[in-house]
Amino acid sequence: MGSPDFALPSLSALAKVYDVVGVVTQPDRASGRGRELKAPPVKTLALELNIPVMQPEKLRAPEAMNQLRKWSPDLIVVAAFGQILKRDVLDLPRYGCINVHASLLPRWRGAAPINAAILAGDEETGVTIMKMDVGLDTGPMLAAKSIRIGRDDTAGSVFQALSKLGADLLLKTLPEYLAGDLKPVPQPEEGATYAPMLKKEDGLLDFSHPAVKLERRVRAMNPWPGAWFEWDGNPLKVLRASIVSGDKALASGVRFTVEGKPAIQSADGALVLEEVQPAGRKVMPGKSFLAGARDWSS
Repeated sequence: MGSPDFALPSLSALAKVYDVVGVVTQPDRASGRGRELKAPPVKTLALELNIPVMQPEKLRAPEAMNQLRKWSPDLIVVAAFGQILKRDVLDLPRYGCINVHASLLPRWRGAAPINAAILAGDEETGVTIMKMDVGLDTGPMLAAKSIRIGRDDTAGSVFQALSKLGADLLLKTLPEYLAGDLKPVPQPEEGATYAPMLKKEDGLLDFSHPAVKLERRVRAMNPWPGAWFEWDGNPLKVLRASIVSGDKALASGVRFTVEGKPAIQSADGALVLEEVQPAGRKVMPGKSFLAGARDWSS
């Protein structure tokens, strides 16, 4: 069970070693300016692998549950599926349901763990293989592996790293688990945090905050929903940014230039806009943007 690109390495790896009887993913959704229906990445890969696909709006629907029972899986593997599994699903396979979660549990349970880790300034994150229970990412753990979060890492780059790490760790963990030689370990409650689902407004840059937090938000919201602020009546997306000391005499939000690049004063420093995307235009370096923004300096 999975939907986005994060689940692709796990599905691909499982299909090479095990008999995958079916894939459950989200329904096709309208996307882009034309609002054409777009299939989830997991559906596309499953069809390429000739694996049956089910796309229920709600997994608890009778027809969805009937299909799961017909497939009669020994184990269900979940990777960024996007729906909560109820007790009747969790109890269906004899080996239960295993989740590939993109954090070092119990830190950052929830829908957006990668973004939350970068936003909080965590120095490391990782993947946890856990046996699912009725709670939200509260089940006992089977294995975990960590990686460092680099100074230039975005949610997108960490996403790619963890999706591959998760698939590798899953394949290493399953044989021992299925043989009964690996026992799940309960999560400690100490250190548990929650990462809620992101909304578009989470990308808004508030320049009354410290520069380091603004720079983290730029990286945490890349690629979605994207960090942004309003300029000239339209949202201006910020894809890359850096920090300079700025001028403490300036008020937060004041715009100026640094070495030919646009910059904005924050609570304690300044955010330099290294790469931006004006509304309706392509991504461009800050210097190129500044060349056409003659009224930038306020």
